Amino acid sequence: MTTAELERATTKAVAPSVGTAMKALVYHGPGQYAWEDKLRPAIQDPGDAIVRVTTTTICGTDLHILKGDLPAVTDGRILGHEGIGVVEQVGTGVSEFHVGDKVIISCVTACLKCDFCKRGMYSHCRHGGWILGYTLDGTQAEYVRIPQADGSLYHFPPGEDEEAMVMLSDILPTGFECGVLNGQVKPGDTVAIVGAGPVGLAVLLTAQFYSPAAIFMIDIDDKRLAIAKQFGATNLINSSDGHAAHHVMELTEGAGVDVAIEAVGIPATFDICQAIIGAGGHDQVGEDMVRRRSRVQSRVIQGVLLS
Repeated sequence: MTTAELERATTKAVAPSVGTAMKALVYHGPGQYAWEDKLRPAIQDPGDAIVRVTTTTICGTDLHILKGDLPAVTDGRILGHEGIGVVEQVGTGVSEFHVGDKVIISCVTACLKCDFCKRGMYSHCRHGGWILGYTLDGTQAEYVRIPQADGSLYHFPPGEDEEAMVMLSDILPTGFECGVLNGQVKPGDTVAIVGAGPVGLAVLLTAQFYSPAAIFMIDIDDKRLAIAKQFGATNLINSSDGHAAHHVMELTEGAGVDVAIEAVGIPATFDICQAIIGAGGHDQVGEDMVRRRSRVQSRVIQGVLLS
């Protein structure tokens, strides 16, 4: 979604000064949000960059926020943690990016210097982690401040499509690392993916790198399941009848699956994964497992950008 395509009813709380205003999607409590005027962000620390957002998107995590599931998100917070944009300003401590650079914004902010970053556990960065659209104003706005810019931005490859590349901000690395790699998918495995949304489809696409014998896609939406079939799912299960686990156990002759990956983030889908995992299998649960992301996100993004 480009910022020009965001059409919301405009509300004006406190009118910003002329020349400093921007539009942003602002959270005002469970079920309440507005497309309204906010002050443009400014450089606060030497490692900051100000990015003019050209493309952004939404995440299932944003939906959890809007439902009130994350009370740390306070009234007035600008949502969003994914985006493409152009660097407008940089702090004196930024060395890898310059004004005018087109960039991919990582959903995880990393200082690259703390003990967790040195261990490749960027989502636990002591000076960052997942903060955009959570404890810091995010990317669903015309401008965003990116702290620790040298570790939190990636150069955008010339000529590529923004709406495709924005998937590298969060969705594709989440599915690949947190689902496929942590699930240890290997040749000959039977894999079940619960949830055929963007993260689930990213799991589906990247699981095929490891030649599993079968991939079961489970969802309540037949249209999503049809897309999953096009993307390589071998078996489709509509879980709206409440018997998804039974269907999987029938298809596996009672053995269960080698890898079960939950890509929704609600108790009912957790339960399905628990019920279908076979002996010695790997169970990866929770769309919000993105918050445990490590060094692989950087490798995934760099790998795609270099390919």
